[in-house]
Amino acid sequence: MTQVGAKIGLLHHVGGGNLGDDATLDAVAGNIRRRWRNAEVIAFSMNPKDTETRHGMASHPIRRKGWSIGYAPAPAEAKGTVKEAVKGLARKYRRVFYLLQATNAVIRLPSEMFRELLFLASSRHNIKSFDLLVICGGGQLTEKDGPWGFPYTIFKWVVLAKTAGVRCIFLNLGAGPLTHPLSKFFVTRSLRAADYVSFRDGKSLALVQKIGFTGESRVFPDSVYRLEAATTHERTPGKCARPTVGFAPMPYPGPRQNLSENDRIVYHEFIGRLASFSSWLVSQSYKLSFFGTDIGVDPAAIDDLEIALLNQHHIASSKYAVNNSIKSAHALFEIMSRMDYVVTCRFHGVVFAHLLNKPVLAIAHHPKVKDLMTDLELSSYCVDIRKIDLKLLADRFASMVGNAEEIKSRMAASLARNRSRLKRQFDELFSY
Repeated sequence: MTQVGAKIGLLHHVGGGNLGDDATLDAVAGNIRRRWRNAEVIAFSMNPKDTETRHGMASHPIRRKGWSIGYAPAPAEAKGTVKEAVKGLARKYRRVFYLLQATNAVIRLPSEMFRELLFLASSRHNIKSFDLLVICGGGQLTEKDGPWGFPYTIFKWVVLAKTAGVRCIFLNLGAGPLTHPLSKFFVTRSLRAADYVSFRDGKSLALVQKIGFTGESRVFPDSVYRLEAATTHERTPGKCARPTVGFAPMPYPGPRQNLSENDRIVYHEFIGRLASFSSWLVSQSYKLSFFGTDIGVDPAAIDDLEIALLNQHHIASSKYAVNNSIKSAHALFEIMSRMDYVVTCRFHGVVFAHLLNKPVLAIAHHPKVKDLMTDLELSSYCVDIRKIDLKLLADRFASMVGNAEEIKSRMAASLARNRSRLKRQFDELFSY
């Protein structure tokens, strides 16, 4: 395949508000366009309207039911008083409601299958005009939403592409968890059908090999490291200026409206610990700047953290900055460039800090965050989200500040290596 007139599709579960995912799409699209200037790049996403607006490229849906910002179903389900009335009746007449649910599922199954077949036919019509389909983005090979969520979506698009004669590559993906037999089936069959496979870390490769993938594959850094717009901004505050700590909380173990009673307790305890740490930072004369790398769900966690700071520590909003109006990764980079240190819970929060050469303390909610910090030789500044307390966070943060120059030197060296490796990869895949 040559670059002249090439039509390339980028498939990614974007559209819920995760700026790390958006940065991945920008990085891959930008690197392809710089090499193949005559290529047409089109996205396949969970929220085509948002993708077209945010990334300036045409977009097609990858599922019948997409997302809105915050990962809510789009279009919205029935709401308001009718929805509440139905919930009330369901609680009152549970047995009748369960019977109706089962009957409805049996009746709707043929209809749902027919709608899916129509969507597949329409999607195949779209994809057959393409030359290449690139599945990109770190967390694509995961069991999010069960086997019929991410695993099935990836599988069906690979099948559609290959039956239409379209080349298909997996570019620097992360994998796991994958425990359900059907998920393993979908993922291994998808990988076997691909023309090129690469992962963003060794553990993802090891996982897919463990579940049965034996094909050729390679390991490269996360594609966001090749984002051209992310350059190092060296901050040199004056002697009297207070250092700024960028603090990015997240809703753990999930958005509060979706939690069980036990998980709600975990969530409020987690927010309380973050508030105690924030209060300590203020007492140490640091300026706080709150932000999120997922604009769909992180702002609610920031709101709850603000409430905890006021109610538990009597710290008013005048003592810190809140950046809840961020709409893009590029806007976030501009804000982060003015920070001296970063505390984050998310994988791409670490990547963004690394891109900007900001010493980072990671509060790891997932093994991928811990693995990334280990790869960066920063495991001493990574703590398990389930084990945090004020003393642990304060000690690790103080150690990070004390070793800031050494950390920045180490981060700069590893950043240069990551960017160089990705340049070689894009050069090989999309030669000039």
